[in-house]
Amino acid sequence: MEFEVINASGQSSGKITLPDEVFNVKTKEHLVYEAFKSYRANQRLGTATTKTRTEVKASGKKPWRQKGLGRARSGTAGSPIWVGGGVAHGPRPRDFYYSLPKKARRSAIRSALSAKAREGGVKIVEGIAVSEPKTKRAVELLKSLGVQDAKCLLVLGAKNETLVRATRNIPGVKTAIAKDLNIYDILTYDALLIDKEAVGALVEVLKS
Repeated sequence: MEFEVINASGQSSGKITLPDEVFNVKTKEHLVYEAFKSYRANQRLGTATTKTRTEVKASGKKPWRQKGLGRARSGTAGSPIWVGGGVAHGPRPRDFYYSLPKKARRSAIRSALSAKAREGGVKIVEGIAVSEPKTKRAVELLKSLGVQDAKCLLVLGAKNETLVRATRNIPGVKTAIAKDLNIYDILTYDALLIDKEAVGALVEVLKS
């Protein structure tokens, strides 16, 4: 698949041919869904919890005698039906993590990348960088690339601290390392700006 390469000023600086097995495969919608669901599940902390009747601070004494008062039976103030009592069947700390096979995850990413490329949401940029870690410089870069109004993901070959600091205050803009690219980011962001130097690393990870 052939892509036009643009420079930081938004001007064309040539073309690059990328492998069809990464950027032009048939979209496997259900696999993409499973990978997305797995990623989201693995981000959950699972720390929600409530106190059971044995954990609340309440007297264990029987409030009134069992029979003869015409009232409902009650054994303890910590009962779930009492105000201030424990919670029955409430959430408890748990681990939501589950994983997909590595080949399945990579296949899902290839599918999502290919779909994004066919929609015109993938751009290859030669030299995604700013001269200083200022938001103003990052905004100028995005305007030059024509994506100032889109949610965009900047895919780099290695971490660029200057660029990270320049973009972190811009809503809808994120930087990512090519080898760590995930299905959630591909589907969430409208435009993927891939640094030309990161293409090799991205292809190497996804072809295997």
